[in-house]
Amino acid sequence: QVRMVESGGGLVQAGGSLRLSCTASGSTFKLDGMGWYRHAPGNQREMVAHITSGGNTNYVDSVKGRFAISGDNAKNTVYLQMNSLKLEDTNVYYCAADRGRNRYWGQGAQVTVSS
Repeated sequence: QVRMVESGGGLVQAGGSLRLSCTASGSTFKLDGMGWYRHAPGNQREMVAHITSGGNTNYVDSVKGRFAISGDNAKNTVYLQMNSLKLEDTNVYYCAADRGRNRYWGQGAQVTVSS
């Protein structure tokens, strides 16, 4: 089993920045990648940013140029640097780790952007 613990959420004004962190513990061998997700219309979770164990990254279009995902394989930690935050970025951000067909979720970190 893999346990994911997020930190770094909070309240920020529009245009500001926040950095989320997530550390995986437990059975962390051969993780394929880690990512950040948030609720989309219809309450499904959408991928915000993802990084593979090899360092390849992918972003949802709405955050490209504003968010940056990075990882530290030695620490099993992934970061999400969020800049130029917008009101519509307000959401609960979930960290997840992938191994094969399994995806392990964190509890979520609230990010609130105010005007």
